[in-house]
Amino acid sequence: MKMIRAVIRPEKADVIAQALAKSGFPALTKWDVVGRGKQKGIRVGNQTYDELAKTMLLVVVKDEEMDRAVQVIRDSALTGQPGDGKIFITPVENTYTVRTGRAEP
Repeated sequence: MKMIRAVIRPEKADVIAQALAKSGFPALTKWDVVGRGKQKGIRVGNQTYDELAKTMLLVVVKDEEMDRAVQVIRDSALTGQPGDGKIFITPVENTYTVRTGRAEP
């Protein structure tokens, strides 16, 4: 299994979540974060904002479904402007259900 972490524009979070659900990926974790990418923040007039509001989505998928899930996120997140986000993929070794204590396949 793979964990997909997508750091995206907050205004795209619901669009991406709906697209993932329609594509067969209903489970996700979402939270508000702050950060900056290559653009090192944004300057508006005399004010510089080093940290910008972002949303992070976490989705765990089967290995063979990873490319499709990433494509759904990319297609839904794209505005074509700097700051559209980043997607990070990491392996998931084990998962457990808290209620039952059982390992998931």
